[in-house]
Amino acid sequence: MKASDFFDIAPDHPIRSWFSLEEAPWAWLPQIKDALAGIESRLPASVPPGLHIEGPVFFEGEVKLPPFGSITGPAWIGNGCELRPGVYIRGNVFAGRNCVLGNSCEYKNCILLDHVQTPHYNYIGDSVLGNRAHLGAGSILSNLRFDQKPVVVRTAEGSSESGLRKFGAILGDGAEAGCNVVLQPGTVLDRNSAVAPGLAYGGYLEAENIAFWKPSFRKLHRSVLER
Repeated sequence: MKASDFFDIAPDHPIRSWFSLEEAPWAWLPQIKDALAGIESRLPASVPPGLHIEGPVFFEGEVKLPPFGSITGPAWIGNGCELRPGVYIRGNVFAGRNCVLGNSCEYKNCILLDHVQTPHYNYIGDSVLGNRAHLGAGSILSNLRFDQKPVVVRTAEGSSESGLRKFGAILGDGAEAGCNVVLQPGTVLDRNSAVAPGLAYGGYLEAENIAFWKPSFRKLHRSVLER
């Protein structure tokens, strides 16, 4: 399974200079720190006094900044991004173009490709979110197993060891988690798939499918997602 199975990335996109589409997408996670190690700060002409910025933070272009929040580099923030009040960026974060980094949301060692929406009370750690991926309010990408053992990845091709102690989720292009969803460590949502609100979901969800809870059967169901 390769990153190119999950993401469409233009040849001139800046992320192409750091990561290979021929690798598994979770193989990108331990590379983020080194990829961003060489960036230099480029800040907007005006930074709100309540927004704390430290370390190398590169703003690619025009960005909407909040009146308060905290950004610790290294971090790359793409052109057209909107950062909302209380945003907390903890380092080793790449946010592509036209993303929403939302109200009281926390980001750590993660990649957001273009047009990603994480608007309200989300935690995104050790994860990769594809183009147009969306998290509903309160959705969490859990990145550490309860027993703290290395994370196992389950995909259509079977299970494999990620070799990572901390690994949140991979969301393919257009994937979505509804409000108050918890994605368990190592979850993989394929392109244009969705998890219904309120679920704790783990494993692999096929492209164009939705996972939901059907009380009459008291079990988790999957069906083709109609968009």
